[in-house]
Amino acid sequence: MSDPHKTSSFPSAAEAALLKGNKIEAIKIVRGERGVDLKGAKDIVEQYVASRPGLQMQIDSAQSANRQGFLPWLMAVIVIGALVYYFLARR
Repeated sequence: MSDPHKTSSFPSAAEAALLKGNKIEAIKIVRGERGVDLKGAKDIVEQYVASRPGLQMQIDSAQSANRQGFLPWLMAVIVIGALVYYFLARR
């Protein structure tokens, strides 16, 4: 029986999730495809990232970009909420 922790057959969907900055999604994919527990899947993903120099930088960059894309939406929701409150409070 093969070792489920081998990184040679890392799921491509999990790698794509990592490149998008979503380590949790990668762990879920590995867990589903390999049939391992949560800690085992986390270990597999961490081993995969550690075995590929530069991948952690790509993950960090993608996560940063995701956060920056979220901030304008958050600000818009806050401004709209404040405007709605302002107009409703004037009644």
